[in-house]
Amino acid sequence: MSFRGANAQSGMGVADHCKSAYLELQRKKVHRYIIFKIDEKKKEVVVEKTGGPAESYEDFTSSLPENDCRYAVYDFDFVTSENCKKSKIFFIAWSPAVSRIRAKMLYATSKDRFRRELEGIHYEIQATDPTEMDLEVLQDRAH
Repeated sequence: MSFRGANAQSGMGVADHCKSAYLELQRKKVHRYIIFKIDEKKKEVVVEKTGGPAESYEDFTSSLPENDCRYAVYDFDFVTSENCKKSKIFFIAWSPAVSRIRAKMLYATSKDRFRRELEGIHYEIQATDPTEMDLEVLQDRAH
């Protein structure tokens, strides 16, 4: 069973597990990141991979395919100049330049509706190559 809600218009559903995994990341800090993919046969967004709280940003970026699109959520922890620990959740739309045109269009047209299912996102990054989502980019946005 999938949660369709606002996504019914695009024909792209959202698997129940997507929302529950996101809530585990957001509220319980069970995951450092979640990578989502569109299952074209099921016509829904599904969880492809989750990363544990001890995994690094490098672990996350190396989990993204070099030649295919994905959505991802990353829980970025940092310390402010006042020495306070903070956490910001980033939504990343990964669409590498070398991916198929069809995949780019499918992910682009489904992104806004999917992102609305994930309440509490602080920042969004659209990246077509790894330099657009370097750790420094997250640090600059979070501060």
